This record gives sequence, C-alpha cells and structure tokens, in this order.
Amino acid sequence: MTGRVAGKVAVITGAASGLGAESARRLAREGAALVLSDLAADAGEALAEAIAGTGAEAVFVTHDVADEAQWAAVVKTAVDRFGRIDVLVNSAGVGAGEPLMEMTLESWRRILSINLDGTFLGMRAVAPVMAQGGGGSIINLSSILGKVGQPGAAAYCASKGGVLMLSKAAALEWAPAGIRVNSVHPGYIDTPMVSGAIQRSENGNELRDLLISRHALGRLGVPREIADGIVFLASDESSFMTGSELVIDGGYTAA
Repeated sequence: MTGRVAGKVAVITGAASGLGAESARRLAREGAALVLSDLAADAGEALAEAIAGTGAEAVFVTHDVADEAQWAAVVKTAVDRFGRIDVLVNSAGVGAGEPLMEMTLESWRRILSINLDGTFLGMRAVAPVMAQGGGGSIINLSSILGKVGQPGAAAYCASKGGVLMLSKAAALEWAPAGIRVNSVHPGYIDTPMVSGAIQRSENGNELRDLLISRHALGRLGVPREIADGIVFLASDESSFMTGSELVIDGGYTAA
C-alpha cells in the first residue's frame, strides 16, 4: 500500500458511523490497516467488509469503550492480527442536552463514562504497545464544547473539556516514549448525532438555522473535513505536534 499513513496500524473507536466511519475510510485510503470498534456490530462489520473490498485491511470488534476488559480484547486483536499499533483514534462518544438542575447522577456518569473514561481507558490500554513499537499518535475527539460552554450541555462540555486537558497532560508524560497526543475540536458536523438532535427538537428547522448561524462560514461541517484533520495527525506530516488542539469549526469559536 502507498499513502500518507502506509504501513501504520490504526485503532478507531465509534467507527460504525459519523466521524469514526469517515475517518476509517480516509485512513484506509491512505494506506493504514484498521481495527474498528463500536457497539453497533452490524454497521461496523459492514464497514470493515466494505473497506476490505477496496484492498485495505480492516477488522471489526464489538466494543464498549467504557469497559476496561473489552479494551484489552481490542488491543489483543490488533497485536495478534497486525503486530503493532501506531495510531489510536478515540472517536466514540455520546451527546445529550439536559438542564443541569434536572440532570441525574446516573445521566451525568453515563456521559462521562463514555466520552472521558472511554478515552482514558483507550489511551492507557494502547500506550504500552505504542511505546514498545517506538511511539505513535493518539488522536482524541473533543469538541468546540470542550473549549466553550453551551446551556443544557453541562455534562457533555465537562467530558469534552476533560478530553482536552487529558490529552495535554498525556502529551507531556508520554513524549519521551515517542507517543504524540493531540485533540480534535469539531464544530457542528452533519452527522447522525447532530441530525438526530435536530430531529428530536420541537423546532428542528429553527435549531438547524441557529447552529448554522454560529459558524462564520455559514454552514455545518461535513465528516470528511474532520477526517482529513485526523489523517494529518495520524501521519508523519504532524510529527512536531503534540499536546495541540486542532480546531475545525468553521469559525464557531473565533468570535
């Protein structure tokens, strides 16, 4: 295989749809071998088969990122199949809009367990394999809401802000091992997560128009625009980047 990440092995969580799926397609196109994980087994298997049909290597594992034991199984699959892990894309996540005064501890913990605990568990599981192989690139999906607040999204903001600072701390700690850690901060992207939130709203068209208006470029982003940033961070083109925040938000946070 040839390409910007040729010869690299990448683990991608949340790979069955949205940003995870598009990142998988782009990385495969650029030469990476892939271990895809998600709870949506049918969609994940279908994506792995489709990628394999293009001549790239891909395997799917059903995986709850908040489960420590399941992370060990994902790492074992990667090592047994490909012998190494060069890239980790922590893309799995959930969003929720809920007034803070009404939020239950159970709801709070669910969001944090997937978005933040899942990222921590993945980093901790993969890093020893990366270090043994001479280093690698960890790419953690945060959000613009890890940088700015939004009413009704306190738990999501807290989880994504935690991903931002976890990435920076890990970048400093693991730099001697050759492991780079960066976070990606998408604006509102036209994915199933965002479109689902719009559809569930009482005034979906108004909400969509409002979200669009917050982006200086006057539109929502598309998954490819985030996946291109992930390919860059996975590749050696970003070899002098660690602890950085790659903001891809159409100007949302510029104001």
